[in-house]
Amino acid sequence: MADPSRDTYESPLKGYENASPLPDEKAADGKSYLNHQTGVLSKSYERFTDPLDNGIRGGFDIHIYYFHKNPTQLQFAKDLWKRIRLEFPELRIYRFWEEPIGPHPLAMFEVNLFTPAQFGAFIPWLVINRGPLSALIHPNCVDPETGAHEDEYRDHTQRATWMGNPVALDLQPFQKREAEREKKRALEKKQDNA
Repeated sequence: MADPSRDTYESPLKGYENASPLPDEKAADGKSYLNHQTGVLSKSYERFTDPLDNGIRGGFDIHIYYFHKNPTQLQFAKDLWKRIRLEFPELRIYRFWEEPIGPHPLAMFEVNLFTPAQFGAFIPWLVINRGPLSALIHPNCVDPETGAHEDEYRDHTQRATWMGNPVALDLQPFQKREAEREKKRALEKKQDNA
């Protein structure tokens, strides 16, 4: 897993610095806290929060893994891939890989989610229907100004969520691209200062 200390984090309270104090009052269940309703829903119900990609790539990739030499898992994965295509035709569903590819050490298939509504519908469905398979849920974060993908390494590690058993990814391709971007930034900075 990634070292979270290598990254910086904005305060979760950014934008709420001058909010009214929260009440200590308990809700009707006697356990949770009462929150005064404002009548305005978070914008996160409508679109993914920045820096998630609200464009062509989609805010989240879901990689669903299976052991390709295990006939039972192979058949289950094929059936799940078909079921997702039938039940969620609005999602982007990629090729069914019958062997490992890229940073993925197990065979898998990928599903992209483009809206919070798709995420809210598909993820609970997958929790119930993924059977023996593991799934990586990772964000696609982009630079809000350029739309360029920000940090694939961080998206696949520190920002990732797993269903089932986590699978160790081959992170070297992400680390190489990150090193190349850093080298390019340093060169651009040097040229700007010249």
